[in-house]
Amino acid sequence: MNLTLTLLVQVFNHTCFKGSKVLLTLFALHLGATPFLAGVLFAMYSVLPALLSVLAGKLSDRIGFRVPMLAGSLGMLGGMLLPWLAPGLLALFFSATLIGAFYIFYTVAVQHLVGTLGTGVLRTRNYAWYALCVGLTSLLGPVLVGFCIEAMGHARTYLLMAGLPVVPVIILLALGRGPRAPRAASGGDAPRRVLDLLRLVPLRKALITGGILETGSELGNFLLPVYAHQAGLSPSQIGLVVGALAAALMLVRAILPALVRISSEEAVLGRSLFVAAAACLSVPFVTGFVPLLIAAFVLGLGLGCGAPLSMVLVYNRTPDGRSGEAMGLRHTVNKATEGVVPIAFGSASTAFGMLPVFAAVAVLLCIGGAQLASEPAPRDPG
Repeated sequence: MNLTLTLLVQVFNHTCFKGSKVLLTLFALHLGATPFLAGVLFAMYSVLPALLSVLAGKLSDRIGFRVPMLAGSLGMLGGMLLPWLAPGLLALFFSATLIGAFYIFYTVAVQHLVGTLGTGVLRTRNYAWYALCVGLTSLLGPVLVGFCIEAMGHARTYLLMAGLPVVPVIILLALGRGPRAPRAASGGDAPRRVLDLLRLVPLRKALITGGILETGSELGNFLLPVYAHQAGLSPSQIGLVVGALAAALMLVRAILPALVRISSEEAVLGRSLFVAAAACLSVPFVTGFVPLLIAAFVLGLGLGCGAPLSMVLVYNRTPDGRSGEAMGLRHTVNKATEGVVPIAFGSASTAFGMLPVFAAVAVLLCIGGAQLASEPAPRDPG
């Protein structure tokens, strides 16, 4: 698969995935769930992926990218149909679990595939294009869901969104076997342990930073819609607020290659985290639609560099032949964060209100920014 076809598949799959997260949160609240219970449901997207991510990465190293991407697309299709067939909190629980478990095989494989399509600056550019595509779908999914809920209700919106993964399934079935990942130059028969990757200090730092970034992302994915719902915004307004964050992601990712050329991946990512921290602190002090729209946009400006540069750093700091495994390890850290954070957010906001939660995330983002801003910039030799 070339980059264009890969991005086309990503548009349909990720629009569905991002839309499903907002749809699940709003449907759960509509059914009477507390923020804590909504957080538990949201966390089910990440429980099994935290356990399966490394396996997904090893699989893409060994058999290539097409089969894991196809399995993920089919699993998401099935998961989206459940709440339409049996509307209720139990169906939402199984839907989130099924989508998360299968989608991890897709997303690890597609991110690994993008990394193989170029080296050096070209790889950074390809990841920037991929992340720009993610930003576009992060805008389309929530906005589409918000307006569809108002037009046809929550359950029928699930049915509509289930049609999106059908296109990637058709494309992937029509393709041939597809390329495999590059193998290690030597030592292919030696035992390969995850702990060996974790002993690489530069890679370990990149993984920790990725976990901090995921905390900020989950604030936008989960807590921002909950906060907007409590502020009295309509589903379409909530979709637009989340969409404003995604629009900022797209803006930053469009100029990301230029930012990296005049600085470095580490410096750009570190400074952007300080912007995200400032936005986090502002959100609990605004309640109207327009102020929340602006705050979400600034938060997106800060978080926009996170995903592409995190992927670049992990890929560049990984030994040959183990890039898929390292991508899986990155997702293990991220999914563990995604599994814990919504529950923690939901319970803390129920007990103490929103301000302490947003402040805690701001502190974490500042810690990550301070670590990266002063770090030397190891460059990919390609």
